[in-house]
This record gives sequence, C-alpha cells and structure tokens, in this order.
Amino acid sequence: MKKVLSIAGSDSSGGAGIQADMKTIMAHKMYAMTVIVVLTAQNTTGVYGIYEVDSGFVENQMDCVFTDIFPDAVKIGMVYSADIINSVAKKLIEHQARNIVVDPVMVATSGGKLCSDDSVEALRKKLFPIADIITPNIPEAECLCGFEIQSKADMVKAAKIIAQECKGSVLIKGGHFEEGADDLLLIEAEEIWLTGKKIDNPNTHGTGCTLSSAIACNLAAGQDMKQAVKNAKDYITGALAAQLDLGKGSGPLDHGYKI
Repeated sequence: MKKVLSIAGSDSSGGAGIQADMKTIMAHKMYAMTVIVVLTAQNTTGVYGIYEVDSGFVENQMDCVFTDIFPDAVKIGMVYSADIINSVAKKLIEHQARNIVVDPVMVATSGGKLCSDDSVEALRKKLFPIADIITPNIPEAECLCGFEIQSKADMVKAAKIIAQECKGSVLIKGGHFEEGADDLLLIEAEEIWLTGKKIDNPNTHGTGCTLSSAIACNLAAGQDMKQAVKNAKDYITGALAAQLDLGKGSGPLDHGYKI
C-alpha cells in the first residue's frame, strides 16, 4: 500500500486541512499519515481561532513518521509561521522526502487568514525550492507574483514568475474565475491547460486541500506530473458534482463520492 503524509492544520469542522487530506488519501486507497502543525477552531462560516504547535514538536512528529513508515509522497498545506516552515523544510531535506506537493494556503474559503505575516517569505525561500509542485489559487498567485490576475495571459505570466523560485512545476488554479475552471500547469517551459466545466456548487470548503492531496496520491502511485494533476482535477470535479450540502456557510466536499 502506498503511503502519503499530510503536513497541515486541523479543521475542526472536517472539511479542509488534515481531515480533508485524510479523506482524500483514503478515497485513493492509500495509507494516510499526518503531522499537525496548527489547530484551528473553524467551520463553514469562518475561522474563529488558531493555535500554533511548537516547532520542536512538529519536528518530533516528522521524525516519528519518516523513521518508521516512510511516505511515498508528502502534501504540505497550512504551515502558518516561519518557524514551522523552517522546521518542516529542514526535516524534509534531512529525511530526503520525495514527491513533495506544496499548497501555499494563505486564506480560507470563508475569508479567514491562515498564515502569519512572516510566513510568505519563508515559504518562498524554504519550501518552494524543494517542492515538486506548488498549487496556488488565483488570490494566492496574486500574492506571490505581485499583480492582479484577470486573464489566462496573466496566469501564464504569474506562473513563470513563481516558477523562478521553484525546482518543480507550478499549477495555478482558475476556479476563482466566473466563466470557467481552467487550470494552468507549467512544467519547466511547457504550458499545459487543463480545461474543466464550472460546477454550480457554492460548497467549496477545502477544495485546495483536496486537490493537492489528490495530486500527492497520484504521484505516490507513480504517475507523471501531467497525469497526476489531470486525475486529481477529475477527482475534485466529481467531489463537487456530488453536491453535498452541509453547514451554514460554504460547506465541504463529498470526498467519498466514489465509495
């Protein structure tokens, strides 16, 4: 059985973060492991509290995982602070982790801020250079490239700027555009457009977490980057199309729609 590690924050409502990652990994029939770096008090209406785990304890968790059940892929989500990012990067390098997927989580679907002021620079300097792929959405990509993204041409320009800080691929997700859900995958100099229809579903809590976890699962299975991303996009489209409706705000996906 393939093993996938999620390094992320806990979502008490179960729709995003560690909980979404575990559900996604299990839906791909793989073994899920976790390193929890932040606890959140949140639900579909917002984020109401954040409790950061000590960076030394984060390193302890990572050592326990890598020295016993070595993961075939690693997904990194909400890491919140520079201290935690530095610890995570150090341990990933020390344990020679492979198939690293970084989802630069900055803002929750509900609008709550999910990173500290010093974390963006740490992400760029410590995690991006060791990631096999990073998966920003439009607002996150705007934060990283420094300009507003309003078109596909802007997505290409942004991806090329962001790629200068990465060793791997860049996936800019186009789901924030009203007219469609086309994503741009930049693999070295190759621009690959992954087209998709916009699913009419307001419940999108945890979509970024779910997609990045699915990519990690597909890389763990030995798929090349293009196929891993395409299959992950198909999975999340199905989870949205299942039309699960829970909570008073933007609700979670149906991660187990195939079960």
